[in-house]
Amino acid sequence: MKRSEIKDLIKSAIEPRNMCRIFFKYDTVYSYYFPLKVSEKLFLGAVEDDFILDGFSIRRFTDVEKIESKDDKCVDIIREEGILENLDVPDIDLTDWYSVFLSLEKLDKNIIIERESLDEDEYEFAIGHIEKVLKSKVLFRHFDADAIWQDELWEIPYSGITSITFLSRYVEIFSKYL
Repeated sequence: MKRSEIKDLIKSAIEPRNMCRIFFKYDTVYSYYFPLKVSEKLFLGAVEDDFILDGFSIRRFTDVEKIESKDDKCVDIIREEGILENLDVPDIDLTDWYSVFLSLEKLDKNIIIERESLDEDEYEFAIGHIEKVLKSKVLFRHFDADAIWQDELWEIPYSGITSITFLSRYVEIFSKYL
């Protein structure tokens, strides 16, 4: 699909709160999102997982291979259950990664930053807290799989980031046990 078609489909799904099936170039399966906000390069979506909204994700348009509007019984159930009724769209400036991190820093929540890839050697995952937002990178304090904060800050250049996830069950529950 052309990038303009992808952007148009995502934009057209925002106002009626339509669910989209999105295929990314670095993933072998698709993901479901309710698109909420877009900029020229990025979009924000509520992540749908088995009839619940599981936090928010910010993604790059350049990583989207294909998008489809999803209109089936699952969407009917989500609407009937009222899952979208109280959805608050986070106030995130999507101009670029720098503005995204400045916005997320104000939330003062733990987040996930990923560099997704089909090549396991290139894949990077960091979960933790924003320490400092710089023009070309973010300084990030992360914790490991044993919920231990790492002493050394991780310098993450914006050029390698494919997604940011926040307010998800995984992040919020893990954060309670640090």
